[in-house]
Formats: sequence, C-alpha cells, structure tokens
Amino acid sequence: MASGLLRLELENFKSYKGHQVIGPLKPFTAVIGPNGAGKSNLMDAISFVLGERTQNLRVRSVKDLIHGALIGKPVASRAKVTAVYVEEDGTEINFTRTIVPPGTEYRIDGKVVSHGQYQARLESLRVLIKAKNFLVFQGAVESIAMKTPKERTQLFEEISRSGELAQAYEEKKAAMTQVHEDTNFLFQKKKGIAVERKEARAEKEEAEKYQKLQKEIADCQLQEQLFGLFYSEKRIESLVEEHRTKQKALEKLTHRQEKIESQLKLKKQEAAKWSREASVIEKSIREREIHLGRKKPLYIKAKEKTLHVVKRLEATKKAHKKVLELHSKHKAEIKSLGAELEEVKRLAVQFEEELSGESQGVDLELMDTQVAEYHQLKELAGKRSSSLTQQLERLKQEQRTDEEAVEQTVLKQQDLESRKAQLQEQRTQHEEHIEKLDNYISTNTQTVNQLQKEYEKISGEVEQANLRYREVNEALEGLQEKLRDARVDSHENARTARRAEMLENLKRLYPGVYGRLIDLCEPVHRRYTVAITKVLGRNMDAIVVDHEKTGKDCIQYIKEQHSEPCTFLPLDTISAKPVNEALREIGGSAKLVYDVIRYEPAVIKRALLYACGNALVCDMMEEARKVAFGGPERRKAVSLDGTLFQKSGVISGGASDIRAKAKRWDEKQVDGLKRQREKCYQELKEVTQLRRKEPELQSLKANITGLEARLKFSKKDKEATVNRSLQSNTQELESVEREILEIAPRLANIQSSIDSRKASIAKLQSKIDKVDDEVFKDFCRSIGVSNIRQFEEKQLKGQQERAQKRLEFANQEARLKNQLDYEKKRDTKANVTKLSNSISSDESSITALQNDERDKLEEIETIEEAVNELKEKLKSLKKESEEQDVGMKEVKKMLTTTNKDFVAMQKRTNSLETEIDQRKADRHSLLKSCKMNDTKLPLSRGRMADIGDEDEASSVAASQSTSDSGSTAMMDIDSMSSQGARILYEREAQIVINYSKLDEKLKRASDEAEIQSLGRELSSKISQMESTLQRISAPNMKAVEKLDDVEARLQETAASFDKMRELSKKTKSEFELVKKQRCDRFMEAFDHVSTVIDGIYKKLSNNNSAQAFLGLENAEEPYLEGVSYNCIAPGKRYRPMDNLSGGEKTVAALALLFSIHSFQPAPFFVLDEIDAALDNTNISRVANYITEETKDNFQCIVISLKEEFYSHSDAVTGIYAETTGDCTISRTLTHDLTQYPTTTSKGAAQRK
Repeated sequence: MASGLLRLELENFKSYKGHQVIGPLKPFTAVIGPNGAGKSNLMDAISFVLGERTQNLRVRSVKDLIHGALIGKPVASRAKVTAVYVEEDGTEINFTRTIVPPGTEYRIDGKVVSHGQYQARLESLRVLIKAKNFLVFQGAVESIAMKTPKERTQLFEEISRSGELAQAYEEKKAAMTQVHEDTNFLFQKKKGIAVERKEARAEKEEAEKYQKLQKEIADCQLQEQLFGLFYSEKRIESLVEEHRTKQKALEKLTHRQEKIESQLKLKKQEAAKWSREASVIEKSIREREIHLGRKKPLYIKAKEKTLHVVKRLEATKKAHKKVLELHSKHKAEIKSLGAELEEVKRLAVQFEEELSGESQGVDLELMDTQVAEYHQLKELAGKRSSSLTQQLERLKQEQRTDEEAVEQTVLKQQDLESRKAQLQEQRTQHEEHIEKLDNYISTNTQTVNQLQKEYEKISGEVEQANLRYREVNEALEGLQEKLRDARVDSHENARTARRAEMLENLKRLYPGVYGRLIDLCEPVHRRYTVAITKVLGRNMDAIVVDHEKTGKDCIQYIKEQHSEPCTFLPLDTISAKPVNEALREIGGSAKLVYDVIRYEPAVIKRALLYACGNALVCDMMEEARKVAFGGPERRKAVSLDGTLFQKSGVISGGASDIRAKAKRWDEKQVDGLKRQREKCYQELKEVTQLRRKEPELQSLKANITGLEARLKFSKKDKEATVNRSLQSNTQELESVEREILEIAPRLANIQSSIDSRKASIAKLQSKIDKVDDEVFKDFCRSIGVSNIRQFEEKQLKGQQERAQKRLEFANQEARLKNQLDYEKKRDTKANVTKLSNSISSDESSITALQNDERDKLEEIETIEEAVNELKEKLKSLKKESEEQDVGMKEVKKMLTTTNKDFVAMQKRTNSLETEIDQRKADRHSLLKSCKMNDTKLPLSRGRMADIGDEDEASSVAASQSTSDSGSTAMMDIDSMSSQGARILYEREAQIVINYSKLDEKLKRASDEAEIQSLGRELSSKISQMESTLQRISAPNMKAVEKLDDVEARLQETAASFDKMRELSKKTKSEFELVKKQRCDRFMEAFDHVSTVIDGIYKKLSNNNSAQAFLGLENAEEPYLEGVSYNCIAPGKRYRPMDNLSGGEKTVAALALLFSIHSFQPAPFFVLDEIDAALDNTNISRVANYITEETKDNFQCIVISLKEEFYSHSDAVTGIYAETTGDCTISRTLTHDLTQYPTTTSKGAAQRK
C-alpha cells in the first residue's frame, strides 16, 4: 500500500461548517466544483494543517479561519483540521492543528506537541513546509514560469535547504573579511614602524656625528689655548732673563753716576730734592686717577644692580599679590566642591532610607491562573498590535539615541567650558610672564646703554688707536659673510675648484666647449634665482658643447683623468621645443622662465630652451598652482619660493638645498671677494700697534656682554611666548569657543526632534493602549483595576523611578568628584611660596647692594679729595723748581754723558718691565678665558680655582697693607693696585701647565710670524668647524631611547600580526567549510533537477525533440547569482521564456515543478488549477504524466475545472455550496472512479 493522505477532517474551518470528512483520497484525486464553492478553502485547509503561516492563508489573523468570523458571526471559538496520513505498512498518523485563543495548537495522534516537533515529524515524511514541496497554489505555475534567474536561485535555496546556511555564510564571510582587514592594518602598521626604526637609526647616527664634532671643536679649542699659553710663557721667560741682564748693567751705571754726583752734591742736592718730590706727587696723582677710573664703573655697576633688584622686587610683589588671590580662590573652590559633594552623598543616603521605608507596602499579587491568563492575553495583544509596537519601538529607539546624544553633547559642553577656563588661566600666566619680561628687558636695556656710554668714555683713546683695526676687521667679516653666502660649504668650494680646473682644461683642449650653463646665463633679477635654480635642476652644471662628437671626446678625457662625471648638452642633437608665444599672454605675474634669463653667447639658446622648456614662473604659489592645473591643459609652473608644479601632477619644493644652490649665481663675485680678503689680511699685518687693554675695560666689556646675552635670551623668551605659547593658546581658545557656540544650536535641533517625536510616541502608545484595553477588558475587571496599565505601572513604575533617581545621584557624585580631583591637582601654593622666597631674597639683596654702593661712593670721594690736594702741592713745587733750574743747568751739563747712558738703560729696563707685565696680563687673560669657558687645562701643579680676578687681588693687597702698616699711614691707590696684580701673577705663576697634549708641530715655531700664522690656522679651523656645527640642525639626543622604543613596538606589532594571520587562516577555513556545505546542498539539488528536467519536459510534451535545460550564472558559488531556465518547444527553434505562449510557459513551469518535486519528493502533491492555461492536448499529456507518476512515486491531489483533466483521476471529490443566511457552507462528495474502465482517446487514457 502506497503512503499518502488518506483523508481530511475539517471542523468549522472557513466555509466548512461543522465536522466534515473529505476522502478517502486516492493516488490521483481530483477536486472539482463551481467557483466560490470552497475549493481554494480546501487548499487552505491542507496548508493550515501542514503548518503554513496565517499570512499565506488569505486572512489577517488566525481567528478569521473560523467559520463565520469574517462576517463577525463565528460559529465557535475553535476550529481544527486533521490530516490522516497512511504509511506503506498501513499505519495511520493523525496530524491535527486546532485554533484556540490566542493562537493554534498542534497534535500528533491526539498528543499535543510544539510547532518544532510538529514540523520535524512532517519533515521526517519528506513534507518540507518551508520549501512547499507538496503544494502549488492557484496561479503559481505562471509565476514560476516568469521567475527571474535570481528568484529561481531562491527557489533552489529553499528546496536544497542551502538557504539555512546563508546567515552562517554571511557571518563567516564578514568575520573573514574583518580579520583580513585587521591583518592588512597590522601589516601596514608593521611597515610604518619599520620605517620609523630606520629613521631612528639615522637620528642616532646624526647624534653621534654631532657629538663627535663637538668633541673635535673642544679639542681644537684646548689646542688653541695651550698654544697661546705655551708661547706666552716662553716670551715671559725670555723677557725676564733680558730684564735681569739689563738690571745689572743699570746698577753699574747708577754706581758710576753716584760717584759723579758726589762731586756736585752741594749744587745738586737742593734741585734733586724738589725734583723727587714733584715726581712722587705726579706719580701719586696718576695712580689715584687710574684708580679713580677703575672705581667709577664699579660704582655705576653697583648702582644699576641695586636699581634692577628694586624694580624686580616691585614686579615680584605685584605678581605675588595676584598669585595669592588665585590661591585663595582655588582653596574656596575646593571647599565649595567638597561641601557640594557631601551634600549629594547625604541626599543619596536619605533617598535610600526613604526608599527602604516605602518598600514596606504591599504590591498587587495575582494567582498563578491569573498570571497565565495575563501572559496569554499579553501575547494576543502583542500580536494584534505588533505593527504598532514595532513602530513604537523604532521611535523609542530613535528617542533614546537622541537623548543619549543630548547627554553626550552636554558632557562635551562641560568639558569644553572646563578647558576654556584652563586656557584663560594659562593666558593670564603668559601675559604676566610677558609683563615681567618687558620690565626686565627695559631695565637691562637702560643698564646696557649706561654701561656702553661709560665704556665709550673710558675707551676713547684706545678706540682712536684701534679704529683702523676694527674697520679692517669689519670689512673682513663682511667679506667672510659674503663668501659664506656665495658657497654651500668648504667641501663644495673645493669640489667647485676641481670642476673649474677640469673645465678650463676641456676648453683648452676642445674649442667647441662653451662652458657650464650656470656660467653662460644669469637671472634678470635676483628674485628669480630660486625659481630658475629649481627649473634648471641638474642642468645647471651641464656643459654646453657644439657637437655630439665634442661631448664624447670630453667624456673620454674625464674618464682618463678619473674626474667627477659631468652632463653635456650638444647643441646639434638635443631636442628643444620652440617657445609657445601664447604663454606670454597668460597675464598676471606669470612669465616664461626663458624670458627672465640673460644668456651669452646667443648660440646657447637651444641648450637653454632644452633646460627650461615652456616652464612658467609666478610670484605666488597659489598663482603657480592655478596656472599649472587650472586651465584646459596642464602646464609646468614654478613659484618664486621654488615650489614646482609639473604636468604629471607632481608637486615639489621646500628643500633648503635649492636656496643654497641658488646662491651659486653669485660665485662670479667670489674671486673679487677673495682678493679683497687677502688685502684685508695684509692690512691687518701692517697694524703693529699693540692694543693695551685696561683691566677695568675688560671687566666693563664682560659686564655689557653678559647683560646683552641675558637681554637677547629674554627677548627670545618673550618672542617664543608671544608667537608660540600665547598664539597657540589663543587659537585653541578660539576653537573651544567656536565649539561651545556650535553646541547650542545642535542641542536645540536634537531637543526639537525629541519633542516632536514625543507626540508620535504618545499617539502610537494610545493606539496600543486601546488594543490592550480591548483585550484585557475582562481581566482588568476580574483583578479590580481600571486598565492593565495601572497594574503594570504599579509593578514597574516604582522600580524605574528608583533606578532613575539612583542614576541621577551617581552622575552628580561622579561629576563633582572629577571636578574636585582636577582642582586638587592644580598646585597654586607652589607659586605663592616661590614668589615669597624671591621677595625675601631680593629685600636682603637690596640692603647689601645699597651698603656696597655707599662704600664705593665714599671711596671715590676720598680719592678725588686726595688728588686735588696733590695737584695743589705739585703746583707750588713746580714754581720752586723753576727758580732752581738756572743753577742746575751747569750741573746737568756735567752729568749729560752719564745721564744719557743711564736714561737709555733705564728706558730699556722700564720697557722690559712694562712688556713683562703685559705678557703676564696676557697670560692671565688666557687663563681667565679658560676658566670662564670651562676649558679643562692639563695642569701639573695648581688648580683652575687658583685663577682669580682683579677685584679679589686688590682686596687681598689692601688687607695685607692694612695689617702691615696699621693706622700709621694710608696706602696709595697705585701701589695697592700694583701689589694686587703682583699677588695675582705670583699665584698664577704657581700654576704649571702640562703641554704634553699640545701638538709637537705647534711647539716648534721659530719666529713671531710663524707663531701668528699657526694661531690663525687654529682659529680658522675652529671657525670652520663651528660654522659646520651651526649649519647642522640640532639632532635628537634621545635617539637611542627612541630606537629602543620603536624596536619594542615593532616586536609587539609583529607578534600581533602573527596572531592575526593565524586567526585569518582559521576564519578562512571556517568560511570555506560553510561555503562548501552550502554549495554542496545547492548543487545536489541543482544537479538532480537539471538531470531529470529534460526527460520530464519530453514526457509532458510527448515529443523527444523537446528540450529543457538549466544553467548557472555563477558556477563557483551558484547561490549568489541566478539560475537560467530555457526550453525548446517541439517543432520550434529556441526562443526566450518570455516569447513562449501561455501553454508552453505552463508546460515548462510544470516540468520545473515536477523536477524539483522529484529531488526530495513529498508523499503527496497538491495542485490548484495548474491546467488553467493549457489546451486539451497539453492537459491530456500532463494528466497522463501524473497518472504514471502516481502509480509508484507520489500521491497527487488536483483541483481542476476541466473534464479533460479530472477524467483521468482515480477519485473525484466534488465541492458544492449551500447558502443559509449570511454565510456560505461548503459540502463535499467523494466518488471512486477506479471501478470504471478507461478508454484511450488520441493517445490519452480516460475513464468513462
């Protein structure tokens, strides 16, 4: 016995009132009846009992399936359909689906089961509900015939159940794609870090090179100092030895003179007495005047220092007052925030206590049956208002999103306000700092000006002697600066010299060589130098020749000489474009580069056109960009700053070497500058007058230099604060203020959306409430509430309000804690303490400085009084001396010869003493310079601390003199100064320098000229090295730490990349597995259908010439694209499916249906009026096919209105309608046709 549907039992289902049994159903059963009798309702009954969704049963809700429900008069509250299925062994299985409020109930053999169990049992019988492999609705045949390829793919997905893997497929694919993107990101990050490591290594090498150059400079400076000290000491030793010899000779002359003078003692005694007294007085006056000249700068310096400290104290007190006010405000703010935080915590605790008391109340409780009824009614209400609920949820989601946006925007506004306050405070600090710097700069400028005037007054005579020296030096410095500007560096000059020599040789050997392009042309104005340099590029140094052969000969010569490679421009072979005259009419500042270059000779025009082309030069970069890319065709353009826009779209510029190369246009002046420099050197050699520097002049100059250095630093600090810190603060403050202004309209827009959406939510909620009121009407009455919302709000509202209140307290507490933490981190007390200490220090310094100033003034006044007294005494002595001159003339004649020799010897002795003092002073200056510059001299004896200054030596000498003489006499100023210098020189003489580090070559100088030459070489070498160091930008001295950090990040990124690559392999394998499963399912169904469809189509067409075939648009992943279906009707050529007749389309669709059904065939097949578009011939063919298939393969239930079709069936079920009242009732009659014989008509078997 074949398996299939045995019968159908309907109870109050649609038009089938009461309990009706349809059957028994034969292998080929036809359902017939007039229109409106209920045939389609029978199809709905079969679909309903087999688990079809309510939406596909032509009703809005499941309650509408009950008989009479559509007219509002349901005959019962329940309805059911039972399908009796019989298996091959005769076992019957009853599948029952019952309509019970608020849904449906499933039973198998009377046992209630879930929908999943119900569906699984049907699937075990090969009845696939989702694929509908058992059912064809009315009109579905035509739709199947007209399906698009993509829709056919969807059909195959349902049949093969590969669509069940679609979600997993997309998830795995998305995961694989995401992991692949992450892997690529980590790979790119790894590459970027590798590049960064390379840069860090380069920075490390630059830092090491920079440090090495600094060490070389320090070594050279040490050599220079040792060199000066070495020859200074040698000169002192030779002068001391000569002075000792002259001193002995002077003693002999003195002895001889005394013998002669003893003879004329009576005549000479009185004159000598007056002469000695006058000499002593004059000497004393000179010494006191010198000492007075030393004391006055010190007094002025002390006075200016006191004034500076007083002004600084006033500024510090003002700043201290402001900082103290800020500190008080800061403490008050912290105290206020702390109190507010405690108040919030107290209110939160109070709320929890009140909440604990209120929780004592009794909530409304329900019985279990009422709870179950509540949930059933809730589900029913949810189904009725599902669409409204979805709309409401969507609006609420949008509302929540906007509310979160408002909250985030408010938080951002608070952060911006806080940042604004910080920036304003920083701005105030910057302005105060600038004010302090202004005061400091003003004070120091006045001090420098006063010291400069004093310096000019004291150094008048010295400057007169050295005027020419300074002029020559200034001229020499100007020449050096011009020479530095005219060349890139010393190495470049050497290379240029080699190039020039090689070029001269080429010109001498080959007459066709014109020279380098840069030497043959020049800009019409200096402002075009950078632009022309950029356009010419490497062609600047190209050599212009007349013929290609000349260029080849030159190249051969360069190879033989192993010289630097050169580029040659042969005028006979280079391709040069002519000048585009239209470009001269562009307008603006645009000009042809060719037009702003002068050249000579005229024959090189071709080479110049080759190098420049039709390039344009513009004043500004934006104009150059517009000229290059703004027109219908691109042009090559360059701006005056060297930014080049090429036709290809490449933009280059900003390189510092371009500006350096542009200076090479001035190399034509280099030779003249060099000649002038040699002339200046010659003039310097001719300046032989030694410049004696007074100690006070050096001290004054050092003070001025120090003040100017501090003034320069202060100005740089002010400039940096104004241009960088303050400007950056202003820009950020403006940006923050703009963001604050932009937030208000944004908040208003969002709030407007929230307000407008509230009305829509309320309206939807009202509709949903009406549905709930209708459903829960009886339930609310039973539990004693007016509506269900009252019950739900009673259960939920209190909890929501409590949660909202707790959230508000938590937000307030978090906000106050964050603000309090921020205020506590601000250390305002440190500034108060710092300024207080500064005020105390300055006040104590002022007292000491004022005392020092008063002491120096008293000392100056004392010296001036002594000088005036001595001048008066000298005046009286000179008068008396004149009276004695007459008597002394004879005596002097006698002593002329002796005195002449004595004076000559004494003059030489004094000269030696002066020179020795000068040499010692020079040695002292060198030692002091080493001490000030922190140059560590190699000492065999002594310390660098033993090197003192003049003030210290004078004070030591004064103290020694006071201790020796007590109160008997007052030490004169000159002797005190000399004694101090002697003490200083004697102490420094104890310092023995180890000259082993001095180069032996520098020790072997034989004369003064060689010594000066070696000194200049050392100075020149140091200057060159310092110039090189200045040109090198300061490297990153933390490059080693940076390199370690970069390598660590590279290792970390590499590890992450390896992990991500493994994860990529894993996700790819998972995706490929799902892809294979989905493809296998799809292809299993497709291969089966594509194999059998041609045979089925031939059977339905009853002609072997008919063809039907399926094709895949994507063979690798067929479910992603469409499935093509084409048929060739018997006796016709191939035509698209759209061009087939209605009958041909129906036959083709039936062939596809039967082929799909054969893949996983259900035990029965229900067809609703599939013969609507068929003629009698095709009906017979389809009927014969069904008849053959129902014998062995499946049971077929067909709804038909055509006798040619249902006459082939095994049984006929007739449906007719009875009209009673407002509702139609369907009745059925079943007649077995197997008892009637079959006849054959036109090849088709029919029952009569």
